[in-house]
Amino acid sequence: MASSNGAADGQGTAQAQLNLQRIYIKDVSFEAPGAPQVFQEQGQPNVELNLSQRANALGPDVYEVVLSITATCKVGDKTAYLAEVQQAGIFCVVGFDDASRNAILGSYCPNALFPYARQVISDLVQSGGFPPLFLQPINFDALYAEQVRRQAEGAGAQAANA
Repeated sequence: MASSNGAADGQGTAQAQLNLQRIYIKDVSFEAPGAPQVFQEQGQPNVELNLSQRANALGPDVYEVVLSITATCKVGDKTAYLAEVQQAGIFCVVGFDDASRNAILGSYCPNALFPYARQVISDLVQSGGFPPLFLQPINFDALYAEQVRRQAEGAGAQAANA
């Protein structure tokens, strides 16, 4: 068994580390295509939220994770506004096995970015002259688990067809 400093086996074992190096806005957009007429529209606004994420390797153990959120508000059949943000972060993920690293990149990192993206969306909507939009918390653990389940089912179906 290796000692805590890794010297006993002569190889030195890396201790698992996760570091957030930077958070930044990669892209942001706001459109109010029907303004100013949309402010006169009557009816209940309907907000649709689209969410995606991706992780890109920047180097050994360094990843950029980008959380994209698009909020589209319609009143009737007219688009009141469209607010988009790509909130990004640079994370150093060292010493984790592949499954743990993927879970960190797919769940922990977007969870860390979400409060920043939520604030940007809220500020955009309010600055556009609309009532504030408060996004509810998102369970990224559940989203990641669902993604892993779908990938496993897809791999199983491909293996069965092979």
